[in-house]
Amino acid sequence: MLAITGGKILTMVGPPIDRGTVLVDGDKIVQVGRNINVPADGEIFDATGLIVMPGMIDCHTHVGIAEEIFREEGDDVNETTEPVTPHLRAIDAINPMDPAFADAVAGGVTTVLTGPGSANAIGGEMVVMKTSGTVVDDMIVRHPAGLKAALGENPKRTYGKEKKSPVTRMAAAALIREALIQGLNYLGEKAPERDLKKESLARVLRREVPLRVHAHRADDIMTAVRIADEFALDLVIEHCTEGHLVAQKLAMKNIPAVVGPIITNRAKVEMKELTLAAARILDESGVLLAIMTDHPVVPIQYLAASAALTVKGGLSPDKALQCVTINAAKILGLEKRLGSIEPGKDADLVIWDGHPLDISARVTRVYIGGKMVLP
Repeated sequence: MLAITGGKILTMVGPPIDRGTVLVDGDKIVQVGRNINVPADGEIFDATGLIVMPGMIDCHTHVGIAEEIFREEGDDVNETTEPVTPHLRAIDAINPMDPAFADAVAGGVTTVLTGPGSANAIGGEMVVMKTSGTVVDDMIVRHPAGLKAALGENPKRTYGKEKKSPVTRMAAAALIREALIQGLNYLGEKAPERDLKKESLARVLRREVPLRVHAHRADDIMTAVRIADEFALDLVIEHCTEGHLVAQKLAMKNIPAVVGPIITNRAKVEMKELTLAAARILDESGVLLAIMTDHPVVPIQYLAASAALTVKGGLSPDKALQCVTINAAKILGLEKRLGSIEPGKDADLVIWDGHPLDISARVTRVYIGGKMVLP
């Protein structure tokens, strides 16, 4: 048994606990609070003067798929041979030896969603995984965790220059609809011949996983909403750069948003309305919100810095931390297991020498599943 004692505990589901204790048995948290009896034979870490928080969660990355050191050799993000590839599985592309995993741990990120890029109208299935391990299968938390789709400039740019569909936004949306209709037809067959593409689409149509749509511009966001309404899908908007312009619409339909990258410039025309105020406006409108790095666009270890920048845009520090912990867990459908320090949850814990949103604060110790992985 492990006891982390004396620190300031940021549980993410209540007020901070000063000079508190987190008691861990195996890979789970069993008690949190003050005046907890620590077993005599337990391991004790004195966190006096330090801050203890749940491991951070990055809801949108390409960790392990877009390897940092390798270029062509380690780039497995986009299968640009055809625009509709729902049968692709991120799990088959992840290299757990990607240095980004160690960077994630060093930055206090213990869980990531990783998956295909946005070149295709439908790119493939995404996974949620822990950031420490040597075998991908042992690191997986949820597989699949969503089906990646994309609207806007990326599919147009990828296939338009080849004079292939989609050349327009209309075509990208039509390809998504066409694929979903094929999935519906597949579900309606009594004894269908097995089809991996349609199986993946069927999981979305049965609402086993959400459709996670890359959309920067407000009109693209609303196209994604329109498609989700047509097919009664669970939807997550990824990037959501102009989400603040349609925040009330997203809130009304209970559609969550994963915003970012935050540390970036207006790299494309569709990012013209980029603003640090977007997170605040979405939150004030009632949208369930998380923050992403889009690693390697922003290195994974800067997730906390990304959250800090949303505070500059008016989001409260508490809300900013929730965006990389409990809110992220809710969006991933894993709030019963991750995102806060509560009994019964995974013992994914990060200890800081200062407030996590202070750019000078450092991660001093990390536990994943109760096992110390840093230092």
